[in-house]
Order: sequence, then structure tokens, then C-alpha cells
Amino acid sequence: MGTRVRDSRTVDRDAHPDTTFTLSSVGPGMSNDAQAEAGTAEGQGPVEISDDLARHLENKREELFEKFEIRDEFPAEVLEEAKELTGDVQADIDDEIDERTDLRDLTTWTTDPIDAQDFDDALSIEERDDEYVLWVHIADVTHYVNPETAMWDEAVERSNTVYLPGYTIHMLPPILAESVCSLVPDEERFAHTVEMHLDKEHLGYENIEIYKSVIESDERLTYSQAENRLDDPDAPLHEENKLVHELADRMHEQRKEDGSLVLNPSRDRAHTIIEECMLKANKAVTHTLMWERGVEAMYRVHPQPSPDEWSEALREIQDLDGVSIPGDSWDDPRKAVNATLEEAPGRQLDKIQWAVMKVMPRAKYMNDPFGGHHALNFEIYGHFTSPIRRLSDLINHWIVYQNDVPENLIELCDRASDKQKDAEQCEREYKQFLQEVGLDPMAVNNRGIEVVDESEAEKTL
Repeated sequence: MGTRVRDSRTVDRDAHPDTTFTLSSVGPGMSNDAQAEAGTAEGQGPVEISDDLARHLENKREELFEKFEIRDEFPAEVLEEAKELTGDVQADIDDEIDERTDLRDLTTWTTDPIDAQDFDDALSIEERDDEYVLWVHIADVTHYVNPETAMWDEAVERSNTVYLPGYTIHMLPPILAESVCSLVPDEERFAHTVEMHLDKEHLGYENIEIYKSVIESDERLTYSQAENRLDDPDAPLHEENKLVHELADRMHEQRKEDGSLVLNPSRDRAHTIIEECMLKANKAVTHTLMWERGVEAMYRVHPQPSPDEWSEALREIQDLDGVSIPGDSWDDPRKAVNATLEEAPGRQLDKIQWAVMKVMPRAKYMNDPFGGHHALNFEIYGHFTSPIRRLSDLINHWIVYQNDVPENLIELCDRASDKQKDAEQCEREYKQFLQEVGLDPMAVNNRGIEVVDESEAEKTL
């Protein structure tokens, strides 16, 4: 069955690639830690509902799962295989440590939503005389999941983790997603590390190394904790978070200057760190695959709207009360939107974002990066940093590791694109249903649900 959770992350997280232009970056799924903490059981407590309403929610989920062909339960053989392959993780690490880069002594930490279940990326950073060295460590899912396993076939079937308010359907068996592959603190874990040496002046890649490693995270931070560490000079990881934020902030500003669309201009420092570091790592991997290795991969391609569609969006934005598009930015619609969002009244931000979203084509996975990623303004781009919850990243991990491409790569690209669309539509319809029965999707998402007696439930609705 799916996992009942309080998880403030929807299909994005992520501070990851497409969150710069999808609605998940501005909607309930991106509630910050302050909101999440206020909505935990320790604060307001879970949303209380009756047995009858709980059955209605379960029936609705089952209806949606059937409609979108989403598997809620794992086949017994998949669960058994996952259990067998993860029987003694530490012994497995001890046996393989000599074959990997040992990074256990490198200061490393994760930053995630307060109620995240799986931690699939961690950071390390150093400043040297003429460069920054940024390590992005990603859970090495392919150590356990490969084309010879039933778990691989099941991951292809599911294609992504589905995040509904209060309910998660994992792409991988929970023992992998929540435990063995999760980069929890004070536990040795297999990782796939992207080590980037960045020029201090222009932040370009001086060198990129991608390799299998063993890490041990020093601490698991929430976004609000990361914010606090940035402000407290005496706190652990203060210097590391300060340094990585200075780097991430520069990368963010550079990206905007280059024409990357940023629909969420008020993102806090902790989210900026994660988003920019993941973008940098994803870009490094796909550039390496394309230019150095010359192999196909699962690239993320985002077509651009037509000139007429962009004109339509800009006219709609210009007509909003109190909003004015700077005259010197009209030639580049992405820069025009960025500049407008930074100056527009807060009450108009949603309308500006929606005007852009209406004309934006869907991003899709392709085996050829032709066309690039319009919203990010990247010539080549793909996903690598979330193999626990996205098929595209799992496939790209395998390609990097094997330097070979699955024969059915085009079919895998199409399936990942289709199932992502299904997951997003399923989430929208479930949120709409929650509203129809009198529940706040954000509250359910952040606080979870508790079934209580009918009389008690009525008091909270």
C-alpha cells in the first residue's frame, strides 16, 4: 500500500529542475518549513476526519489509481527481492569500499522539507585559492536496481513516485526509498557523486568528475534549520552553508542574466542552495554524457512557446493593475517576466505566473537534447539528482555507470513523460476532491490525517 505521510513536497522537490517554471513551485507543495512546522502534529496536530470520510478518500484514491494506471501495491516478488538485496547493508559497503571513492570523512549534509521521507541528495563544498569544489552526492539506487532485477521492471511500470496530500506511492520499494538508499545522517551509504570544480570568476566547469562513492552524512537539515544555520555563526555547518549559499546565489543571478525563467522570485536561501546545486549537477552530468562520452541519455527537453503565445502572455501581464513590464526587457520574454515579478505587487504574482503557465508547452523526456530546455535556457539538460523517485534519473545513473544505453531508451522516455503527466493530473484531481469534501489540501499535506469518532471529526470541519 502507499505510505501515509506528511510531506510538503509534491512532484517537484525539488528545488529541482522544472520547479523554476511549474506551478508546484508556487502552490501548496512548496510550503516552506515555517508553514510545515506550524502544521505538524506537535503544532496544530493532524487533520481529524471520520471513518466515513476516510472511506470516501480511500475510494477516491482507488478510483484515481485505476484511471491513471497507478500501482498502489508492490508485487510480492519485488518486495522479496528488495529484502534479499538489502539484507546486510554495512557488510555490502565493507565489501565494496575499495572499489569506490571513500568520502566518509568529507563534511556532508542533506537539506529537505521537514517531513521528507527519503533523502536522495547531499552536499559538500570547499573554497580553494582559484576554485570552488562542489560535491553533489546522489543515492546510488543502481547498486540495487538494474535491468536484471524485478525492481527495475517495477520502476519502469511506475516511472515516478506519486505524491498526494497525506499519501505517497513510491516508485521503489519502501525499504529502498525510505531506508537503504536514503542518505540519512551517521550511516554509511552508497552514492553516485558529481564533483564539480568551478572557476571562481565565471563559475564555469573547470573539471567534472562523476564516480561511485561511499559517504556518511553529518546531519539532516530542514529548510528552516538551514536558514537558521546561515544566521548563527556559532552553529554547526554555518560556514559550509554560508559558503554554498554565496555560490548558489551567484549561480542564481548568473542564470537569470543568461535568460533562465524564474517564476518564484522570493525563494528563501535554503531553497536557493538546493535548487542551484541540483541544477548545476544535472547540467554537469548531461553535458558530460553528450559532449565527452557521446552517448544518448534521457534528456529533459522543454519547447518554447510561439512568438504569438509569448506576446499574448506579456499583454495579459501588462494589463494587470499595478503591473508594468520594464521597457528594456520586452525583447526577451523570459527576462521580461523575471523583471516584472520582482517589481509587481504581491497580489498579482499568481496571475503573472498563470499567464506564463498557460502558454508554456509541457517539458518531456527525449533521447536527443535537440531544442534544449527553453524555461531554463539550457542548451542541454537532463535529470540525475532524484533516482529514488524519478525513472529518468534512474536511467541516467545506469547510463553513466555502464556508459551504455538501454535498447528501449525512446520507449522509456515516452513512458516517463506520460506517467509524469498522469501523476500530476492525479494529484490535481485528488486535491480538488479534498476541497469538495471540505478538506484543505495544504493542511492535509503538511499535517496528515487521523481518523477519529464522528462527533470529534465534525468539530474540526
